[in-house]
Amino acid sequence: METISRISTMLETARELTLEAAQSAALSKGSSTGLSSRNLATAHIKKLLDSRNDREVLDGMRRVITLMYRSEPSLPFFSAVVKNVASANLEVKKLVYIYLVHHAEAEPDLALLSINAIQKSLTDQNPHSRAMALRTMSGIRVPVISQIVSLAIKRGCGDMSPHVRKAAALAIPKCYRLDPSTLPQLIGYLTTLLGDSQYFVLGPAVAAFLDVCPDRIDLIHKHYRSLVKKLVDMDEWSQLSTLRLLTIYARKCFPRKVQKGKQAVSEGFYEDDKTPESNGGDNEHEVLVLDPDLEFLLRTCKLLLQNRNSAVIVGVVRCFLYLGTPEYLEAAVGPLVALVRSPQDTQHVALYNIVAVALKHPKPFTRYTTHFLVHAVDPPHIWRLKLEVLTLLFPHCGLHLKGVILSELEHFSQSADPDLVRESVRAIGRCAQSEPRSADHCLRVLLSQITSLDDNLVSESLTVIRHLIQQDPPAHEKTVIQLVKHLGLTKNPDARATIVWLVGEFAGVEPERNIAADILRILVQDFANESEAVKQQIILLGAKVYLHHLMTLLWRYLLLLARYDTSYDLRDRARLYKALLASPSSTQLANLLLLAPKPVPHAPSPSETRKDLLIGSSTLVVGPDAGMLGLKGYQNLPEWVEFGQEPDPRLRENDIKPSVVEKSSMTAGERLDRALKEHESTAATSSRQRDGRGVAVASSAKGKSLDQWLEEPETETEEETETEEEVTDSEYEEVTDEETDEEEETDEEYETDEEEQGQSAGLLKP
Repeated sequence: METISRISTMLETARELTLEAAQSAALSKGSSTGLSSRNLATAHIKKLLDSRNDREVLDGMRRVITLMYRSEPSLPFFSAVVKNVASANLEVKKLVYIYLVHHAEAEPDLALLSINAIQKSLTDQNPHSRAMALRTMSGIRVPVISQIVSLAIKRGCGDMSPHVRKAAALAIPKCYRLDPSTLPQLIGYLTTLLGDSQYFVLGPAVAAFLDVCPDRIDLIHKHYRSLVKKLVDMDEWSQLSTLRLLTIYARKCFPRKVQKGKQAVSEGFYEDDKTPESNGGDNEHEVLVLDPDLEFLLRTCKLLLQNRNSAVIVGVVRCFLYLGTPEYLEAAVGPLVALVRSPQDTQHVALYNIVAVALKHPKPFTRYTTHFLVHAVDPPHIWRLKLEVLTLLFPHCGLHLKGVILSELEHFSQSADPDLVRESVRAIGRCAQSEPRSADHCLRVLLSQITSLDDNLVSESLTVIRHLIQQDPPAHEKTVIQLVKHLGLTKNPDARATIVWLVGEFAGVEPERNIAADILRILVQDFANESEAVKQQIILLGAKVYLHHLMTLLWRYLLLLARYDTSYDLRDRARLYKALLASPSSTQLANLLLLAPKPVPHAPSPSETRKDLLIGSSTLVVGPDAGMLGLKGYQNLPEWVEFGQEPDPRLRENDIKPSVVEKSSMTAGERLDRALKEHESTAATSSRQRDGRGVAVASSAKGKSLDQWLEEPETETEEETETEEEVTDSEYEEVTDEETDEEEETDEEYETDEEEQGQSAGLLKP
């Protein structure tokens, strides 16, 4: 009989392999001839789905899923697919669940027919089957089954398998979106899951908490330290959710404490090397005092700086920036800068976050200045951010790095890309504005470029020079004269117009050294050949010269030239100035309009408007295009809680006695030795109370070793037996109560400890 059954099994296996080979050959032949699964008859697929053979059903389900992912009609197979929801084959069940989640909203009535079978799978012996059933039930978006989903989540929260508990945590937000009225029940489930001992259950539970009830910080108090401990072991996406939650929690529960302290001043070895501060003076400054629980979080986050996920690195930097001290932030700058070597998409996001941090704390980045030099292969959205970082770090760098930055900017200002030329020249201007001591060097670099043949470079350089001159006009009197010398060399209209405006604005400030009138005489000679922008500035220059010197003939000649110009705008300007300067009574008004001091221009960093946005958020990358309130879901960090209004720190403490914690951390051998010592002292005390031979018994018991105890015969009195049983029971109760949050022990480990205690109690018998 065994031979016959073995032969039949072999034949069945050969048949299945032959069918599988034939199907593979048919699929390959169909693909080679250009046929797709669309040409397969619907009746054939339904026949496969209605088969009693698991292999044929699996083949039919694969074909249906293929149609579904190709966006081809797969809804007609719904009734045939639902029949297989109770299949014992796990692979078939997976594909059926995928199909149900995808099409349940289109056929809610038919989807309800599968609920009973899915509920039965919740009690399956296979934990993967239970997890899949819970995931599918929560994914079927039919509001009628919201209470059934809630009960399934409740059962999943108490499941022995951590995979099922993780599926329950992931199902909570889906159930909340399906029916918000189930929120009170879901909060109870979250409270259970947040106290789970498995780290990969805690991550989804935290994500569900942020999605369902992010304001219920009171639920986090007793789990805070457990979350911080398990943060390092979580997967990357769970770490992101937990970092976000703990950052918000720290803002709401740890007040900002500052105390005054004296700054440490390094003194020289010799007496002459002492600085003036070390010889005396008050060096007190404010020192930030961190809460022990907050410092515990920051120390744990330091371990995440070696993470391979760039989002986790940015999350740690956000935690240090908004919660920690400058020392913590300085430790995170290196890993953040390392993201610049990532692919371009990651590099783009990392640079936005670097700019946001450098706007507030630029000094830690100075040692990595060379990492932000522009490469020839960098696309525009990368080199723009790199130039911005260089200008932010420029005031805090040493002389060598400042020279390197200016050399790089000067080099790229000679580029063939007009956008790169423009941004490089503007970057030089921002460097000069942020560091006045280097302004002269930046100005010399710009002046050397106004003789270039590139009109774009000349125009942008003169614009930046104009901004620098406006900041301190008396100090740049020679600069204006130098620009006038180049007036005959450049033919660029914008450049000539800028120089003429500078002459009219600053060359006539002091009457003794006024060169504006002479320059006007030269410009009037070739007025007809100038461009319209230059003509407008010449008319304005003539009005200013007339106010200063009352050169009537020159002014009238200039008005006649403008009167017959082809530009109506120029003619209107000439009539305006003529009417304004015609009456002596309007001279004061003319002075107010033409000679009023102009506001000093300031070119802020391009990302200045993103300074207050939360780093690590999509809104920071999108910028002003995200709107006033940012992208949907954007939420800034809460303000620091006021001192005295924070929650009681004792809420974060564990209700565990130190002695119990100490015992639970001991090894089995240490517990055995401790039990022996306790037994010796207890036996000695009882013997003293019962007879007068206490001293002898105690001394003899004290001198025995563990081997001597084992070698002695098992003869004992009833009184000693009762005493030992009492001691053993008390020791057993102490060990069974040793469950702490500081050690993650499974039930098998507790049983092992109990067995060891039982063995130790047996070894104690004399």
